[in-house]
Amino acid sequence: MGGCPVFPKDNPWNTDVSSFPVNRNSAAYVGALSGLTLWPDFGSGQYGDYGIPFGTVPLDQPLVPIRFKVPSVASESDPGPYPIPPGARVEGGTDHHVLILRQGDCRLFELYDATKDADNGWSVYSAARFDLRSNALRHDGYTSADAAGLPMLPGLARVDEVDAGAINHALRIAIPRTQKAYIHPATHAASSSTDPALPPMGLRLRLKASFNVAALTGQARVIARALQVYGAFVADNSGGSKVFISGTPDPGWNDADLDQLKRIPADALEAVETGPVIPG
Repeated sequence: MGGCPVFPKDNPWNTDVSSFPVNRNSAAYVGALSGLTLWPDFGSGQYGDYGIPFGTVPLDQPLVPIRFKVPSVASESDPGPYPIPPGARVEGGTDHHVLILRQGDCRLFELYDATKDADNGWSVYSAARFDLRSNALRHDGYTSADAAGLPMLPGLARVDEVDAGAINHALRIAIPRTQKAYIHPATHAASSSTDPALPPMGLRLRLKASFNVAALTGQARVIARALQVYGAFVADNSGGSKVFISGTPDPGWNDADLDQLKRIPADALEAVETGPVIPG
C-alpha cells in the first residue's frame, strides 16, 4: 500500500488463524453478542458517507501541530507534529478519524475526533504513530486513534483487495460493549465493566468454518472468507446493536453485495485463543 508493507508478514494482523484453537471463553464472549448480526459500516456512498477514509503523502509532506483536547489522553498519545495535509479527508459521522500513510518511511499517522485549526494544524482527542515495517506494540495502557490502542488502517476492508479476490489480513470490528481488559496486540481497554463474559479489546473473532461462505456472492463472499481465515479484532465500542465491520468508503463497493453480510448472525462467530486477557 503506497509502496509500503502493512506490517511484516508475521504480524498478528497478517496471521492466518483458521487453525487456531477456540478460546475457552468463546461461548460467553459470543453469547454477549446474541441476537446481533454482522454489518458493513462502509459502502459506495449512495446511502451516506459511511466508512473510514485514508490518504497517502510523500516523505517531504510538511509537518503541522497536533493539539490535544484532553490533557490526560495526551499522555497516552504520540505528540506531533504530524504530516497531515490541509485537505485530508475526515471520516463522516461522529468519530472524525483521519488516517495518513507517509510514503518513503512507511509511517502511519492516525487521529481521532480531529478538527482542522486555522493554521492547518489539527485539534484531536487522541493520536498515534505506527511504523508499518515493525511489529512493535504500543505501551500497555496506551490508547491510539482507536479505543483498543490498535492501528485502524490495517483492519479496513478495501475494494482493491476484494477485486483481487482475497483480503489477506484481519479486519476491524466494533461491538456494543466490552470489558475493562485487552488482549495483545491491543494495549488499551475502554470500559468500566469487569464482567468476564464481555469480550475484551483485541479479542480475535473468526467466522466458523461450518458457515457456508459459498452461499454468498461477490464482494460479500470475499469478506466472509477473510473472516474465516484471518478473523477480526475487537477494536471499539460501537454503542449500537450490530457487529460493525470497518472498511473504506469507495464508489467501487457494491452495496447489494455487502448487504448479504447483514444476514450473518453473530453466533456464527467464535473467539480464537491468541493470548492472555490483561486487566485494563
